[in-house]
Formats: sequence, structure tokens, C-alpha cells
Amino acid sequence: MIDPRLLLGGFAGLTGLGLSALLLQSAHEREKAWRARVEAALAPYQPRPQAFLAVPFRLNRPSSRSLSWQKIARLFGLQLERRDEYPVKWWLVLAIALLFARVAAAVIGELAGLPSLLFVPFLWVFLSRQAFGWFDDRRRDALLRQFPDALAMIVRSVRVGIPVSEAIRLVARESPEPTRTEFSRMADKIAIGLPLEDVLRQMAARTAIQEYRFFATALMLQSQTGGGLAETLENLADVIRRRTAMRERGHALASEAKTSAGILAALPVLAGLGIGLLNPGYMGLLFSDPAGNRILGVAAAMLAFGIMIMRGLIRRSLS
Repeated sequence: MIDPRLLLGGFAGLTGLGLSALLLQSAHEREKAWRARVEAALAPYQPRPQAFLAVPFRLNRPSSRSLSWQKIARLFGLQLERRDEYPVKWWLVLAIALLFARVAAAVIGELAGLPSLLFVPFLWVFLSRQAFGWFDDRRRDALLRQFPDALAMIVRSVRVGIPVSEAIRLVARESPEPTRTEFSRMADKIAIGLPLEDVLRQMAARTAIQEYRFFATALMLQSQTGGGLAETLENLADVIRRRTAMRERGHALASEAKTSAGILAALPVLAGLGIGLLNPGYMGLLFSDPAGNRILGVAAAMLAFGIMIMRGLIRRSLS
């Protein structure tokens, strides 16, 4: 007869592997869709590569070792080209995530009666992706909130006759972080002689924010066809403010769902604590008896899975 512990361990391993595969596939699909949208928007304005550029491009192609490191970093949600933008050192995030993963795996292994090392890799990847994803979301939200003010500054500068490159440098000096860093990078690249169109393309790809892509497209269209840049950017700033207000309204409307999800997630824990205070012997079986340990482990896994589903539904409704 097959040991139930082996069956439970195999099921847990397959579940963790499937969850990791789903997370990686979802991230890959989002990145692929985003790249397709950016290429479709910028294709009409992208210059054709010359023949003499073929050899240098082939020589500067990244090595297979660097690509393998990038793939490993992507697995953990780390973007190596953005490691200086994280508020915490990336290696410290990985170390803390590994520590929490080891503790959580020890608890799960104790409850399920399985070796805790089986759960460490999956929990490490999951916690690291959550941490780096939270950093990226905070940075994008800050950039989006500050972007209308940056556009207004550029509009005022253009109206008084200041060139766009100098207006970008002015935004880099006067804006708070992280807009200061983003526009400083643009101003430095323009100062060393890179074309404005190339700088805008790199900025749109680096920020991965739709409003920044609108800004890049508007400036490239204006440089190709002419027209009133101040009016175009002013209309764009107004559109972005409206989009931001609608997004904040969506978050306000979703607060009820977030509160309900928090109550549903906390209810089993609070009920267990209450029963443990009223009748310690009744709840003690979950910790002292092997069958109780397995039941508690399954209940904790189901609760965590339910929280993830509720969180995913709320985030998808706001996207």
C-alpha cells in the first residue's frame, strides 16, 4: 500500500510546479503582448537598419552566459537592468525571501509530515517574484502620478520657446523621484548625441507604462509631421489626468471587494484562535496528532490558494 505521506508530498510538489509554470507563462504572455503593442505603435517611425550595422550588431550580441543569468533572474522576477532602481538591494531581497521560504517550508513540512526542503524552491521563487513585482508596481504608480506635472512643466517650457531637450533637462532637475531619474537618463542620452526618437523608444520600453508610450509617440509624430507640440502635450496631460482619476475611482470601488477578501481570509484564523482559547484541548489535536497536522496543513494550503485567487480576481478587474 502506498504511503499517504508520499502521495501528499507528490501532490504538493506537482501543485507547486504547476503554480510556478502558470506564473512564468502568465508573465511571458504579458511581456509578449506588451512588446507586440509597442512594436505596432512605433513601427511606422522606426528607421530601417543599414547594411553596415549588421556586423557591429552581431559582435555586440550578448553572450549565452549573460542570457542564462538573465533567464534565472527573470524566474525570480528580478530585472537586472533595473537593479539600481529597487529601494532594497536585490541580493538582500533574495536572501530575505529565502529565509522566509525556509521558515514557511519548515512549518508546512511539520504539518504535512514531509521533508521541508521540497517546498523551499517553490516558496523562494514565489516570494521573490512577489517582492520584486511589488517594487515595480510602486515605481510605476509613482511615475504615473507624477507624469501629468512633468508634462505640464514641458508644456510651459515649450510655450516660452525652450527646446524640448532643455525642457526634459528642466523636468529632470525639478521633479521628485522616480521621475527625476527617468528624465535625467533621457537628458544624458540626448546630451551625448543620441537621436531623440531613439531615446524616446528606449524610455517607452524601459518604463513599460502606456502613458509614457503615448508621450513618446506624440513627440515622434510631432518631429516627423510638425504641428503645435504644446497643445498636443497639454491634451495628453489632460487625458492622463482623466485616466488616473478613473483608475483611482476603480480602486475606490474595489475597496469593498478588498475588505471582503480580507475578512474572509482572517475569519478562519480568528475562529481558530477563539476556539483555541475556549477549548484548548479541542484545537490541540491539530498540533499534537499526526492526522490533525495533515488536516491543518491542507486547510492552510487551501486558505492560501483562496487568498491568491481573490487577489488575482481583484487585480484583473482593475487592469
